Amino acid sequence: MKPSIELGARDKPLIEQTLGDFLDGAASRFGSREALVSVFENRRFTYAGLLDEVNRCARGLMATGAQKGDRVGIWSTNSSEWTITQLATAKMGAILVCINPAYRLHELKYALQQSGCNYLVSGEGFKDADYAKMLTELMPEIADAGIETELKSSQFPQLRHVIFLVGTDRRAVRSATARPAVAPYHQHNPGISWDDLMNLADRTTPAELAARQASLDLHDVINIQYTSGTTGFPKGAMLTHHGLLNNAHAVGVRMKLRPDDRLCIPVPFYHCFGMVMGNLTCLAHGATMVLPAPHFSPLATLKAITQEKCTAVHGVPTMFIAQLDHPQFREFDLSSLRTGIMAGAPCPIEVMRRVISEMHCPEITIACGMTETSPVCNMTETDDPIELRVGTVGRVMPHQEQKIVDPTTGQILPRGEAGELCYRGYNVMRGYYGNPKETSATIDAEGWLHGGDLAVMDERGYVRITGRLKDMICRGGEKIFPREVEEFLFTHPDIAEAYVVGIPDKYYGEQVIAWVKLKEGKAMTEDDVKHFCKGQIMNYKIPTRVKFVTEFPSTVTGKIQKFRMREISMSEMRMDGKLHDDPDGNAP
Repeated sequence: MKPSIELGARDKPLIEQTLGDFLDGAASRFGSREALVSVFENRRFTYAGLLDEVNRCARGLMATGAQKGDRVGIWSTNSSEWTITQLATAKMGAILVCINPAYRLHELKYALQQSGCNYLVSGEGFKDADYAKMLTELMPEIADAGIETELKSSQFPQLRHVIFLVGTDRRAVRSATARPAVAPYHQHNPGISWDDLMNLADRTTPAELAARQASLDLHDVINIQYTSGTTGFPKGAMLTHHGLLNNAHAVGVRMKLRPDDRLCIPVPFYHCFGMVMGNLTCLAHGATMVLPAPHFSPLATLKAITQEKCTAVHGVPTMFIAQLDHPQFREFDLSSLRTGIMAGAPCPIEVMRRVISEMHCPEITIACGMTETSPVCNMTETDDPIELRVGTVGRVMPHQEQKIVDPTTGQILPRGEAGELCYRGYNVMRGYYGNPKETSATIDAEGWLHGGDLAVMDERGYVRITGRLKDMICRGGEKIFPREVEEFLFTHPDIAEAYVVGIPDKYYGEQVIAWVKLKEGKAMTEDDVKHFCKGQIMNYKIPTRVKFVTEFPSTVTGKIQKFRMREISMSEMRMDGKLHDDPDGNAP
C-alpha cells in the first residue's frame, strides 16, 4: 500500500527576495496598473503610487526611531492604511504584529505584552468598541505622548508610540502625494496621527531607507500572527519574507490569478486569509486588491464586485451564504467573476453549486492550512470536480511536504487510513514568539510541524480532513480554543469551575457551550455569564448556551470527559429545538 506522504512540485524555483525588493520590482513591471482600490474609502493606488505611499510610511516609522526587528502592532479593521503598513514594515525590517480588531481589553493587553510591541497602529474602533477609550483605560499615560514624546507606560514598558488612523479624509480621492492641510494631530490628541506619520517621512532620506532595506534577509521574521491552541493563551507564529511571499505566489498560481485580475477581499487583514491570500497574492501576480468595506458586509461585497468588475472573490462559506441569500442579490451583475478561494470551514455541496452557477465562479477553489504554515498547505485546482472541491482540501502545494502519521507511534500510515496531518517546507513558521516550549511541542526534530488535524490521503494525494486531535472549536472560520475562554470565566468571583466545548452548527460550523459550576451559595443566570464576557472577550467566543452543573462528567480518576459534555449538550439542545445540525448530528 502506498504511504501517505506527498512532495509538492519543484519544477519552478522559489522566489529569493525580500518582500520590499519584490514590491519594488512589481512597481517597475506594473507601475500604471491599479494595485489597490478601497471602495468604501474612495481611494485608488497604482502600483507606482502604492510604492510611494509604502516608502513614505517606512521612512516615517524610521524617523520615529523604529529599528529592524521592532514589533509594530496593528489593531484595525481593513483599510488602505492597513495594507500600506503591512508592506512598509516589511520594507524597513520591522515585524508586523496582527491584532484582531474584535479584541477587547483582556485580549488586547495580552497581545501587547506577550509580543512586546514597540509601536501600535490603531484604528478608530470596531462595532461598539472605541479604541481610543480602551487604550486610555489600559495606558492613561498615553495622554502625554506625541510625536516628540515617547509613551512611558508602566504596563507596557516597551511600547514607545501609538499611531492613530485618524486625520485622513477618506471621502475624497487623494493622489499619492497630495496631503490634506490639517492641524497637527498631536496638538489636540494623544499619540501620532497617520498624516503626521507620513509627513515625518521627510526626516528620513530615501537613501537611508534603501540602506535599511538592503540589510534585510529574506529569512527574517516580518510577521507575528496570533493563533489558538488547546492549552494556554494565543501563540504568536513567526513568519518570514520567504514563507509569506512564496506561499502567496503559489496560491495565485493554483487559482490562476493574472495581472488583469481584480480580487475582492472581504476577509479580514489581521488573518492570513486577508493579508497573505488576499493582499500578497495580488502583489505576487500584479493583480488588483479591491477592499469592499472595513469588515464583512454582504451588500458591500456585492456592490464592490459589480462596481469594480472583480474577477475573483475570497470568503469563508458563511460569507458566500450571506451574499447568495441577500434580498438584493439578484440586483447585481456578477458575471465578471471567475475564480477565488473558499476556506476556513467545510463547504456544503449545495453552497458550492450556487457559488459556481449563481455567482459565476466556475474556478472557485478550496484552500486549507494553518497560520503556522504561512498559511496554505493544500488547495484544489480550478478544474477539479465539485465533489473534490467540497469533499477534500486538495493536494499539497509546491515545494512543501506533508505526511499522515499514527499519532501514537509517529509512523507514516498507508493511503486511506486516518492519522495526524504533518507539514514541512519553506512555509513552516520559525516558531512561536517567546514560547520555545510550545515551539518544540509543535515542530519535531526533523522539522515536521504537527498540526493536530486528523486526515486521510487518497491515491492521488488529495487530503480529506476528518477531525481534530486538539480540542479546538471552529466557529464561522474563527478558531477558538476552550482553555482561554475557560480561564477568563474562572476570573469571575462566583464561578468555581468552567469547561467549554463546541457542538455542531450548520451555519457557523460549531457553536460555543459553557458548563459552569458555581461556588457554594452563589447564583448566576446565563445572561449574567454573557454580560460578564461582553466587552472583555470577542463576541464569537462568548458562549451561546450556559449549562449550570454541580459536577462534570469524568472518569474514575477524575479526568474531565468533554466528549460526554458535547453529547449531553447536543441531546438537550436537540430536544429544545435549538440545535441546528444535520439529522445525524454531524458538523457540516
